Amino acid sequence: MIDRINKITAELLPSVIDIRHRLHSMPELACREFQTARLIKEVLSQTSLKILDPFIGTDVVGILHGIESGKNVTLRADIDALPLQEKNNRPYASKIPGLMHGCGHDGHTAILLGTALLLSRIRENIKGSVRFVFQPGEEVLAAGKKLVECGILENPSADLVLALHSWPGLPTGQLSSKTGPIMAAAEFFKIVIRGKGGHGSQPHNTIDPIPVAAKIIEAMQSIVSRMTDPLHPVVISICRIAGGENANVIPDNVELEGTVRYYNRTIGAGIPELIENTVAGICRIFGASYEFSYDKSYIPTINHDETAVFSEKTTQKWLGEKFWTPLERPSMAGEDFAYYLEKHNGAFLMIGNGENSAVLHNSNFDFNDDALRNGIIFLTGATLDYLAS
Repeated sequence: MIDRINKITAELLPSVIDIRHRLHSMPELACREFQTARLIKEVLSQTSLKILDPFIGTDVVGILHGIESGKNVTLRADIDALPLQEKNNRPYASKIPGLMHGCGHDGHTAILLGTALLLSRIRENIKGSVRFVFQPGEEVLAAGKKLVECGILENPSADLVLALHSWPGLPTGQLSSKTGPIMAAAEFFKIVIRGKGGHGSQPHNTIDPIPVAAKIIEAMQSIVSRMTDPLHPVVISICRIAGGENANVIPDNVELEGTVRYYNRTIGAGIPELIENTVAGICRIFGASYEFSYDKSYIPTINHDETAVFSEKTTQKWLGEKFWTPLERPSMAGEDFAYYLEKHNGAFLMIGNGENSAVLHNSNFDFNDDALRNGIIFLTGATLDYLAS
């Protein structure tokens, strides 16, 4: 069977590369992936998948039923792009100003389409069903949460969920993962400090929100170092400051926006209150007021131990031992595949984009076509092995 899968993959690869390039050239933002969804459906029309009605809009979900009843494997790829201006000059570079596939979602989608084409050819070897989820809005919106809430993993219930993500720095085509936490929660907050503006020469007649903001930023570093368990990592970053328009005018307001990252949900549950208490206390001292909002977008992505081990064995069987690299430590980046794993057995894996690859979310990033083959073979092999077990 391995030889047959390798042969079919080799036959499909030129068209999968072409699909990847077409996707790369037409990036679309979260939940606006209209052309992307049309292209996905166009490719899936060549298969025996049953295409379901959209759950939330631009999602495309197809189910391939085998010749016998059995378990369900659900495979997911994210399809949205980023608001970045591409700096690559490749023939298939983004044709949309200010948008590009800077996180590898074009490659993830091409791998999943290639897997659908392949498994459709060998349907007689499938016992059970395979659900293919082409998910919109992974970036910022965490649309995976809404899809799961809408029942995307039910009827049939998913017995195994898998997803791949391109990973710069990892050798091309290498598969890597680990047991337990692999990606962090990603939460976002906004603080508006309201003071009383005035002339820069008369600060005593104002409530200057700028030094208030400075004190808040300084004090928030103590939340991690003094208010949370040091054995459970937490990151709090202020990533945006906005206040004032002139060099001699003290502004009325200052805005701060930032992000919180952690792995332990019990620790994370207390972070919003710690931030707000810090803001409230400092504003009270200076006589300022504030508005505070907090968005819990992404929960931690936690692999199921048995599936992480299964993924390693699958890689070694179908690709060879040299294509597995144990992931030494998790990432503080966020990923909405976490919601698929919350109540269903599964794993999130990295696929190498090369040691010299530009980093993710960078204007020079491009998914490495040489990784497509291993992604398709891994997902195919994992599906066949799990359904046969």
